[in-house]
Amino acid sequence: MRKKVTVSSLFVMKEKKEKIVALTAYDYPFAKMVDESGIHIILVGDSLGMMVQGESTTLPVTMDQAIYHTRIVSKAAQYAMVVGDMPFLSYQTGKRDAIANAGRFLKETGASAVKLEGGAAVSETIKAITKASIPVQAHIGLTPQSVHQMGGFKVQRDEERLINDALEVEKAGAFSVVLEGIPPQISAKITSALKIPTIGIGAGPDCDGQILVLHDLVGINDGHLPKFVKQYAQLRKTALAAMEEYVKEVQSGDFPSEEHCYKP
Repeated sequence: MRKKVTVSSLFVMKEKKEKIVALTAYDYPFAKMVDESGIHIILVGDSLGMMVQGESTTLPVTMDQAIYHTRIVSKAAQYAMVVGDMPFLSYQTGKRDAIANAGRFLKETGASAVKLEGGAAVSETIKAITKASIPVQAHIGLTPQSVHQMGGFKVQRDEERLINDALEVEKAGAFSVVLEGIPPQISAKITSALKIPTIGIGAGPDCDGQILVLHDLVGINDGHLPKFVKQYAQLRKTALAAMEEYVKEVQSGDFPSEEHCYKP
């Protein structure tokens, strides 16, 4: 049986230059598959608002919803490290709220860590949460909870600010940092400057690891896909074809056939 991934495991992987693989999940069946695949980190992202709830942004996701999804994902994760994504306004309203909400993830869900968005501006919050013995994954660059402030989902190119943000979250105690929507040249500089692992999403190949959204990777979505996404399957097409065939067979009387009926 494989040994459970921990914060220490990730540091060792960075030192050995072994790539870290992360993926989102939001429910038990998919989380079980993700875990069995050998993924190192399962992020129960607030992207569930867009992937599962049909929202246009991540902002409507609540703490209770995040807790619910993280709890059921954690039940499936025997190998992967589970990280709970702190929703909008669960940590921005003060350190006390941030610690209490971060603590809920560990107490109520079985997750091993939390993730929150922001760089230098949230460094004191990261420090407060880590002092409460709660591991924190930082997230800089394109931060979806700041979509309105940023004027949309835009690539971030301010090298000086991004490097400073990365150094500040590391100094505050983050065990890793997600780099999103950042040109590869800047991500490479950040990765080499930090002792903690970097996990890229739309940030090029030089990060210590990569993360994608599950529904993008397996082809469940039918809308626009970001440039950085690679689809490894087309589950939506397969599932839709199966449902259409089901409709035809029920309406034609071919289903259920004798083999699908109980004997007297």
